[in-house]
Amino acid sequence: MKAGKSAIGIFEQFAEEYLNFEKTPQKNIFWLDTMEFLCRRFGNPELACPSFHVAGSKGKGSVSMMIASILDEAGYKTGLYSSPHILNFVERIGTCRGPFEEEVYEKSVRQLIDFVKSVKTQDLPGERPITWFELVTLLAFLSFANAKCSYGVYEVGLGGRLDATNVLKPAVCCINQIELEHTEYLGDTVEKIAAEKGGIIKEKTSVFIAQQTESVKEVFRKIAEDKGAPIYFADEVSNITELVYKNRQLHCKIESDFFKRPLSVSLNMLGEFQARNAALAALAVKQVLPDLDESVIEKGLSKAVLPGRFEISGNIVYDGAHTEKSIAYTMETFEKIFNENKTANVHLLFGCAADKEVEKMTKYFRGKFSKVTLTKPGSVKECNLERIKSAFDLDGIQYFSCGDYLKAIPYALEKAGEENAVLLVTGSFYLVSEVKKYILSQKCIK
Repeated sequence: MKAGKSAIGIFEQFAEEYLNFEKTPQKNIFWLDTMEFLCRRFGNPELACPSFHVAGSKGKGSVSMMIASILDEAGYKTGLYSSPHILNFVERIGTCRGPFEEEVYEKSVRQLIDFVKSVKTQDLPGERPITWFELVTLLAFLSFANAKCSYGVYEVGLGGRLDATNVLKPAVCCINQIELEHTEYLGDTVEKIAAEKGGIIKEKTSVFIAQQTESVKEVFRKIAEDKGAPIYFADEVSNITELVYKNRQLHCKIESDFFKRPLSVSLNMLGEFQARNAALAALAVKQVLPDLDESVIEKGLSKAVLPGRFEISGNIVYDGAHTEKSIAYTMETFEKIFNENKTANVHLLFGCAADKEVEKMTKYFRGKFSKVTLTKPGSVKECNLERIKSAFDLDGIQYFSCGDYLKAIPYALEKAGEENAVLLVTGSFYLVSEVKKYILSQKCIK
């Protein structure tokens, strides 16, 4: 490793040369044989420890964090692979508490780079180039193996069937709610998307699935039947009651025959949907560790936090919601905590990528904010600001618009400060990241 630069920093620079779907979406770049080739070279590090594999259109990051937090509370060293990162790349590969020891990354990055540099194009399946996400996923496999993790929790990147993580042979699979997203890659109906997500279901491996429409459930039932996989729908095998917000926590009771007694849960991850995520996570862990005490599950869930998922910091609420359903859930939670009586002074800073259906989101903002600022969510993803403005216009929402996010962010923060308002930052994880970076830069200057 080069002196003065972290192993992760060296990896980021190395991987920058490879096709990055997150930055440059392309069709027909998904396959599994390249990952299988890479994993074989390292003695299949993806099998170094039992794993939990988590897919879904929304909430998969929360479920992954909750599973990892429960396992950590139980005393198991648990690797957590998730995306996107908010501030630092290392957020993607580590534990629920933070990064691994630097030595783990140094060894893993050295192994990966030395091998990849030695690979000739003709050695690769179909002579197809390795992608950025394949490299990141391989780094996660190597890091968990080198860290000697007892368990690994892996969040699917996109879809499921052909996602780079799908070389796993997990102890259990989880699939969260399905909705229309990435339709150009996954299909134009929820049933087609469910078929892609259901691709993570493995032979004779239990799968736990969040509440779905009946047509989506049927897709999953058929896949599970073909694979001989036990299938459990969380809303059919568990019941959530006594939901109440208190001291910026969500309290609830989760009952199921999987548990020896009802779970009494206090969540720092807010939103009633997080109670459903907690049930899904608890069921999955209990299937793998049936003797785990319920109190350990409760403590693990209470400690789970995830940046950018209804994260409250002072007078700012960060939420990376970027689909219609996630925006609806965000606004439902926001109003219950901050503006249930319509008396609070609340502002909105919104920006989303060009491929998001902003026209379906704006109705949830109508009449809710005293000041709205629209901008681009950073420079990574393409943004159609005119389309965003048109959507807000159609819903009769007044706004201030600025295409330069580096100017829009301080403007929104300043206005919220002047009016002692709560500022909701939403529409994109990239926007959340840029706001956090700006605030950190100002603290450094001061």
